[in-house]
Amino acid sequence: MTIPNDEIGSILLDMQDAGMDLTQPVIVEFFQLFEKKQNAQALADFLATLDDIIEVKLHPDQTPEVWDVDCTVKMIPSYENIVAKERYFETLARKYDGYNDGWGVHLDEAD
Repeated sequence: MTIPNDEIGSILLDMQDAGMDLTQPVIVEFFQLFEKKQNAQALADFLATLDDIIEVKLHPDQTPEVWDVDCTVKMIPSYENIVAKERYFETLARKYDGYNDGWGVHLDEAD
C-alpha cells in the first residue's frame, strides 16, 4: 500500500509503525465542531440514523461556546478510505454550519 506524504499519511505510517495492520477494520472516530448547540444536535441526530455509524457523542468542547460531535465508524484505515470519510463528514458538517476537525483511532478497540 502506497501512503502519500501528508498529514493523513503520516498518521497512518505512525499507526503502521506501532504494529497496526492497516488492512484490517478498526474503530475510527471523526470529530466535527459547531458554534451552536442546536446545529451540533441536528447533525448528531442525523448521524444516529445511519447504519455505518457505531456511536455518536455530543459534548461541549474545551473552547467555550463550541460543541463537538464525535462519531465512530468501523472501517479499514486505508488512505483512500480516511480521505473519503473526512470529505463526507466535512460536507455533512457544513450543512449544519460546522466543520470537520480530524479523526483518530481507538487503539483499545481496534482488535
